[in-house]
Amino acid sequence: MNILQIINAKKKGKELTKDQIDFWIKGVMSGEIEDYQTSALLMAICLVGFSEEETFNLTNAIIDSGIRVDLSEFYEKSVDKHSSGGVGDSTTFIVAPIFAALGYKCAKASGRGLGHTGGTLDKLESIPGFHINLDKDQFKEQVKNIGIAVISQSKDMCPADKKLYTLRDVTETVDNVGLIASSIMSKKLASGVKNIVLDVKCGRGAFMKDLDSAKALAAEMVKIGKKAGKNVVAVVTNMDYPLDEFVGNSLEVYGALNVLQGARNNLYEVAITLCSELLTSMGVENARAKCDEVLNSGLALEKFKEMIKAQGGDLSFLNKEHLLNAKAIYDVKAPASGYVEDIDPMAISGCVMLLGGGRLKKTDSIDLYCGVETKVHIGDHVNEGDIIATIYSKEKNEAAINKVLEAIKIGQDIPSKPQMILAIQN
Repeated sequence: MNILQIINAKKKGKELTKDQIDFWIKGVMSGEIEDYQTSALLMAICLVGFSEEETFNLTNAIIDSGIRVDLSEFYEKSVDKHSSGGVGDSTTFIVAPIFAALGYKCAKASGRGLGHTGGTLDKLESIPGFHINLDKDQFKEQVKNIGIAVISQSKDMCPADKKLYTLRDVTETVDNVGLIASSIMSKKLASGVKNIVLDVKCGRGAFMKDLDSAKALAAEMVKIGKKAGKNVVAVVTNMDYPLDEFVGNSLEVYGALNVLQGARNNLYEVAITLCSELLTSMGVENARAKCDEVLNSGLALEKFKEMIKAQGGDLSFLNKEHLLNAKAIYDVKAPASGYVEDIDPMAISGCVMLLGGGRLKKTDSIDLYCGVETKVHIGDHVNEGDIIATIYSKEKNEAAINKVLEAIKIGQDIPSKPQMILAIQN
């Protein structure tokens, strides 16, 4: 067996065997297979397709390239949530505390933001003192004691995925459902968690732009998880608009705090659905009501604070005064009277990028305290001169104001309210 035979087989439309996929990934890790050969195989996969069996075998080969986390001591109670990335998406800070408040063990490894999507770790690092790096023993002990921990993904977990993604990113081979599903699910399965809920974003601000593609990805990931013996449910959610009013690292922590303290908005709706759908799949009755109970009682908020404290974060920072504390804070006003017809998530995230709140490369440094707060929702009526958004930045930026005006469209027709939950796959 050699890599040329494997490339040729896939080029001719043949299904790769487990042995062939294992040989490929082992060669990638050892360096015996050149990057240009892997790039050729990735392109063949994108052009010819990848079967469910191939996707499952690739997922396992990626897992086997690194370490697995052992959560056996609370395996049945272990839960995790993954989002495919969106704008204003701080659901982790609501979902994880709800699970912990209900007695489950939420052990989550997260990443940094890249491009238009914000990273969970960046948001948490806007809280002074918060430590994202715990060793595996500290991680497990914290999950055992308080039911919740959010840390940086280990470089030793699924290292083959990092190598493959680097090549996919520069060879236009990202948008294959099998490759996307194996990339996501390898990390979820290696994390050792039994019960997983997947938030698959769909729309302009998501990687999956249309519902059919999002549902196909959701179905593929659920099949992988179930075949691996996990309990997995996927929720396809609307990312045609920003999920929350607050977009930007520290701002999104504040947006999540609003929900933990009683706000009931689109962010709440997605978070509560993610929690209740996973719990229902685990056999929990009246799951949504139980999630609401720990939210309304403040127990979920307390769990969030326990996590912040346990990982060294400054609890006194969890308020509007500190989280919305840029040097320059200025308003954007409606240029005309009418109804809010659209809020473009890509333009809003583009504004945050312009202010320095996002990165194009993993090594880029970012401003953790800049961002945009939208003051209006789809269907709201505004008068000329009304405040429609507030910008937080180091200094006043006219280009950012123009970007927000580009994002928030005002017209004379009353649009329908967007539906946030588009599909459930289990």
